[in-house]
Amino acid sequence: MAPLVYGGTILTHLFGGSAGREGTALQMAGALADQFSRPMRLSQEERSILLIAAVAGGFGSVFGTPLAGAVFALEFYFIGRMRYHALFPALLTAVFSDQVARMWNAHHTHYHIDVVPLQTWQGIGWALVAGLLFALCAATFSKAMKGMSVFWKNKIAYAPMRTFMGGMLVILGVYLLGTSKYIGLGVPTIVSAFEQQQLPYDFALKLLFTVVTLSAGFKGGEVTPLFFVGATLGNALSFFIPLPTAMLAGMGFVAVFAGATNTPIACTLMGIELFGAEGAVYIAIACFTAYLFSGNTSIYRKQRIGEPKNGSTSFQDKTISDVD
Repeated sequence: MAPLVYGGTILTHLFGGSAGREGTALQMAGALADQFSRPMRLSQEERSILLIAAVAGGFGSVFGTPLAGAVFALEFYFIGRMRYHALFPALLTAVFSDQVARMWNAHHTHYHIDVVPLQTWQGIGWALVAGLLFALCAATFSKAMKGMSVFWKNKIAYAPMRTFMGGMLVILGVYLLGTSKYIGLGVPTIVSAFEQQQLPYDFALKLLFTVVTLSAGFKGGEVTPLFFVGATLGNALSFFIPLPTAMLAGMGFVAVFAGATNTPIACTLMGIELFGAEGAVYIAIACFTAYLFSGNTSIYRKQRIGEPKNGSTSFQDKTISDVD
């Protein structure tokens, strides 16, 4: 699994697909760690802890956010519940993996929020409004991924042909728009979203390009594209929400991801690790609002619902694919 996923992701980026790399890091970490299960004769419970630690290491090292990586690994599998007995292995693995990445001089992109507004009732209210819009965007992405994947499978039975047609659509989109801004990782645009006004529809085009790329069968992650979508959406919201542009971009950066993965605590910690603790309250409001109002959707279709968001027990212990 690990070399195939790695090779597929490299090819996707080489030829211009709109995809991330973080999902690949998580899959590689999990696949490699799982190879120790049989030689070490691990029980099912021990194996699950090993995989949680592996995910923490992959996530923490690829972003340079070990605290967020540790909590993400605990939070993403079982919505609303955490396995605290795996916390220490996850934390150590995330910290050690981050240190190894730094030893190899792995480059992490730095983002800066220059102005953090004072916490006022008005500011908190606008943060809630922004969080609701981030939730809508996250749910739209998850629903679109599901719908487009079903569309490709229903229309084209031969998997390589699905990928070919998806690639042709991406090429056509780039040709018609006359820009490669919406393919690849899009990190330069993410950085620019913190510094200057972007086009108000950037987030929608990136969402569309990513959905077409990944649903057609190209490999890669959804994480960095979701950061692009969230940061540019936050940037666009500054047209009518009276909060600093960089603050809204940072809130969207993590909140759309929180809504799409149901990991609000990890995303709040990520925002603190990436942008600093000064804007923690605004970041937390955006992340938790996006999580709560994104509904029973997720980019991870096998996520299990431990504690349903609406308090109903009818969805408990089911997967997202069962209820979405």
